[in-house]
Amino acid sequence: MHLIKPSWLSHSGEQKDFEVYSCHISPDGKRLATAGGDGHVRVWSTESIYNANDSTYTKPRQLCHMSHHLGTIHSVRFSPNNRYLASGADDKIICIYQLDSSPASHTASFGTNEPPPVENWKTHKRLVGHENDVQDLAWSHDNSILVSVGLDSKVVVWSGHSFEKLKVLSGHQSHVKGITFDPANKYFATASDDRTIKIFRFTSPPPNATQHDMINNFVLETTISSPFKSSPLTTYFRRCSWSPDGNHIAAANAVNGPVSSVAIIERANWDSEINLIGHEGPTEVCMFSPRLFYTKNPAESPPANGSSGLVTVIASAGQDKTLSIWNTNTSRPLVIVQDVASKSISDLAWTPDGQTLFASSLDGGIVAVKFETGELGWVAKSEENDKALQKYGGPRKGMGLAEDVDGLQLENVSKEGELRGAESRMGALMGDFEPTEKPEVAATNGVKPVVVKNGETNGDTEHNKPPAPPAEESADKTAERIAELKNRVTITKDGKKRVAPLLVSSSGTGQSSLPQSQLVGAGSAKPAPNDTPQTILDLSKPFDGLPRGGIAALLLGNKRKLAVVEGDEEEEHADKRAAVGPIPVLVNGVGGLEPAPLSAPAHGVVPTPEFLRPAVVNPVITVAQLRLAVPKVRSHILRPLQKGVLQEESTLEEASKTPENIVLEAKNPAVSRDPSHIMASKRGALLWQDYLPRAIILVTGNKNFWAAACEDGSVHTWTPAGRRLMNAIILESQPVILESRDNWLLCITSVGLCHIFNLKTMSAAHPPVSMAPILDIAMTSLSNHGTTVGPGVTSAHLNSIGAVVVTLSNGDGFYYSASMCAWQRLSESWWAVGSQYWNSNDSSVSALQTTAVGPVTASTSGKSAETAETNVSAGIIPFLERHTTTEFLLKGRAYTLQRLVKVLLAKDGYERFESTVSIAHLENRIAGALALGSKEEFRLYLFMYTKRIGAEGLKSKVEELLNSLLGGVLQDGNADEGKGWFSKQDVLCGWDRKDLLKGVVLILGKFRDLQRLTVQYARILDMTSHDEDSANGIDGMDLEE
Repeated sequence: MHLIKPSWLSHSGEQKDFEVYSCHISPDGKRLATAGGDGHVRVWSTESIYNANDSTYTKPRQLCHMSHHLGTIHSVRFSPNNRYLASGADDKIICIYQLDSSPASHTASFGTNEPPPVENWKTHKRLVGHENDVQDLAWSHDNSILVSVGLDSKVVVWSGHSFEKLKVLSGHQSHVKGITFDPANKYFATASDDRTIKIFRFTSPPPNATQHDMINNFVLETTISSPFKSSPLTTYFRRCSWSPDGNHIAAANAVNGPVSSVAIIERANWDSEINLIGHEGPTEVCMFSPRLFYTKNPAESPPANGSSGLVTVIASAGQDKTLSIWNTNTSRPLVIVQDVASKSISDLAWTPDGQTLFASSLDGGIVAVKFETGELGWVAKSEENDKALQKYGGPRKGMGLAEDVDGLQLENVSKEGELRGAESRMGALMGDFEPTEKPEVAATNGVKPVVVKNGETNGDTEHNKPPAPPAEESADKTAERIAELKNRVTITKDGKKRVAPLLVSSSGTGQSSLPQSQLVGAGSAKPAPNDTPQTILDLSKPFDGLPRGGIAALLLGNKRKLAVVEGDEEEEHADKRAAVGPIPVLVNGVGGLEPAPLSAPAHGVVPTPEFLRPAVVNPVITVAQLRLAVPKVRSHILRPLQKGVLQEESTLEEASKTPENIVLEAKNPAVSRDPSHIMASKRGALLWQDYLPRAIILVTGNKNFWAAACEDGSVHTWTPAGRRLMNAIILESQPVILESRDNWLLCITSVGLCHIFNLKTMSAAHPPVSMAPILDIAMTSLSNHGTTVGPGVTSAHLNSIGAVVVTLSNGDGFYYSASMCAWQRLSESWWAVGSQYWNSNDSSVSALQTTAVGPVTASTSGKSAETAETNVSAGIIPFLERHTTTEFLLKGRAYTLQRLVKVLLAKDGYERFESTVSIAHLENRIAGALALGSKEEFRLYLFMYTKRIGAEGLKSKVEELLNSLLGGVLQDGNADEGKGWFSKQDVLCGWDRKDLLKGVVLILGKFRDLQRLTVQYARILDMTSHDEDSANGIDGMDLEE
């Protein structure tokens, strides 16, 4: 061990050496930055410090000095990418410096003894956000954020890219004097004079993040107070440090009884059972070495199987002027250096190789302690740090080396696709839809142009182009017109003359820099499913069957209008209001049943149905395995034919001429022995009518048929003209849900049996299936804590191929698979709490533009034939997840599960919980989209899943996915024909397997640690080429040979 303390290494003044409050080593180990009481930040050459005793060494010692603060500088820190240097001072300002490549001025400042600067560090930003002294700074390990703490008790989070203020955390009750980051980039810890350390959980923000985006980020995880209950408040700093393996936090100024100590806080449960005792005074700073060490030379005695033999090394110092160095394998310090300074030690900094330690003190001195090999241990490779952090979900380092030229070619194509996607999104935001490189091709994001019609503005043919704009004005005419506009005089109301202000955009001199809106004509040839798939929902829309007044009418009863006496109409006053009916709670909206909007009470009488009696139920149902509520018998039931279906695009005049929908109306008599009356009318004119012997409880219908369910469990059907379609269908109990879609009829009975009939083929989709499994009948009946309220059915829907989708009151969504004769859960609250992909904008194809493949534009040929196939089950999975959010999260039912997940994350063995659940959520989405036949969602979720497993480096899953997309190429020829992933067909969920495989390979192409796998498949698909010109293909996949 060597102690190096050059006399010139200080912040010297004319009369004394100023205190040095902070020091830090650059990530490349070549520079030492120090900050002192003279208001200067000085950058030194570490090479000159190591050669301080060499008289022949003539290279510069001080590289630069900056004096942009107005007071004492308390902290200085290099960014991990070695691009920035940050300093914080008692002038409440944070300065960000950046090394300029231009040569520095070689003239010394006038009136000072400073040497001329060798490097040109310029002030990049000045950050204003604290109300008192800035005490400490720290960068996140991925450079995404900078966190500052100060004597104003605040923790301020700044963007590491734009340096905007992202969030202010005000959890501490006193001065905050220390900050450290988790090397796995999941937490940061702050130490305060309120005798606590607070752990904050965060997710690295993107470069363009704003303060509004960070509302739910930087959440307090826990508060640790036990080791600091009687710690003194006399220390200038409480600089803490996180171990390089992510396991421990070392906290300065802790106490163990009456003795000062350094508390070691364990990551898993945030306990502090370990204390480093030996300092005679309070500690100011502790710092872990950035590298892991072997206790024995690995070349001579390799570690035994099952034990890594790695330890961490920590240095601590403080007011006792003693420097102590410990490792985690021994109970006593490895090194104790007493009286290393004449005053308190303020900061410590390790070099990146972990073999040299720098210490700054308030006496103005800076000491370098250089260790020989083996004194602290044997330094492990940096890959050991990455391995240790992987269990905490740490960032993967591995850009690595490209395997070969084909790997580089694939990586370039993948990144070009992403760049085009980013450019097209930015162009769309700024109103610029013109291509930048090839003006003759009217396309964005690598998609071939589509033929446009009906006057679309971006067409290629002459007859489709808009009229040519007038010729541009000459410069003189433009200047004259602007001068006239500027001198335009107007007369105000009081007769005074005023010069009218000129609107900048009205001068016509150029386009505004603001984003311009773009109007899209109704005749656009772009298919709606590809542009706005979130507006397509392949589900039937439920209706309540009530006229205006809704559910509230059942509670308030009937209100009838008094008979008007002849001759009284003229005597009525205009401002006289009639009786107001009940205000509806639910109305029949565009998407089926919707909450009624707030509106002023209507004038006049609202016709409401009359509640007659409960339906007569057989007593045998009371002992059934499952029982659902039977609708009550009402006097009046209405069902419009096409309520809630959006009309096709048309002009306002045409829309106003659209006739009213056909309405099916059922009336039940007050006397149960009288027949019920059902009729269909259009604009008040009767189309057909019929009578039924039993009371009607539910009606439904569409353009193909009408249906009504009676109190005795029978279901009657009619054609649109009123002809009986078939004999009455007799069910085992009363229907509680009756829905229709195309030729499909869904009927769910009170004993929980689900019937689906195809009235066109006069057949059933499958035998009646019980809903008991999805209603948690096993769990609710076998509860250990007594009776538990079981979930209820909130809605049941049909898609276009006759599959039933059911939502429950607990937020779960289910689909019945006729091929497997079983219910499948598509959405549940577990994903809502544990997955990082919940509430993501998955239903939009714009999400694909973050990948290298981009959206798919359907060809114009065969468009009508493919539309029905494209829309099958479209939007069902996002619909079910929105329902889960509404029922589970927004109604306050997530607290218990969120608390469970929080406890799990703190336990040992659950470090990768969030990542694992997120990947499982994507796999659940893919399986659901494949089972439903949802074409667009399947492709979107597949690419999202590919991007995630590629980023995580899950080679086994990547290889399995690539093999599955190849289909029968790698499978045994004698294997039985399978379905889905195991099918030998060239089509998977409506997509060509090769197209899906190309997209997956393009997404994975940028991950170099996976290129041994992806390059093989890229060669099979002819996606790699050594011709440089082929890399500039239009769509990023179809490369020229």
